[in-house]
Amino acid sequence: QVQLVESGGGLVQPGGSLRLSCTASGSIFNINAMGWYRQAPGKQRELVAVFDIVGNRNYADSVKGRFTISRDNAKNTVYLQMNSLKPEDTAVYYCYVNTYRGNYWGQGTQVTVSS
Repeated sequence: QVQLVESGGGLVQPGGSLRLSCTASGSIFNINAMGWYRQAPGKQRELVAVFDIVGNRNYADSVKGRFTISRDNAKNTVYLQMNSLKPEDTAVYYCYVNTYRGNYWGQGTQVTVSS
């Protein structure tokens, strides 16, 4: 089992910043990928940023240059630094881990960008 707990969401004005955190526990060996997805009301869940199996960072085109994914392996934690936030970034953000046994998801944290 893998458990993922996110934090750091909230309400921010356009142009502001937030930093999301996700801490993994349980059977966290053999991770193939780890990162963040988001889902806005009425839309499908989409990839935001992810580390692939060799540690390369991959970003959605809509967030390149504004968001940065990072990790602290000692703490089993992945972060998403979100700068220059736009109303279009409003969504529930989900931490994601893929292992050889399947996919695991956090409970989600709400990010709202509004003036």
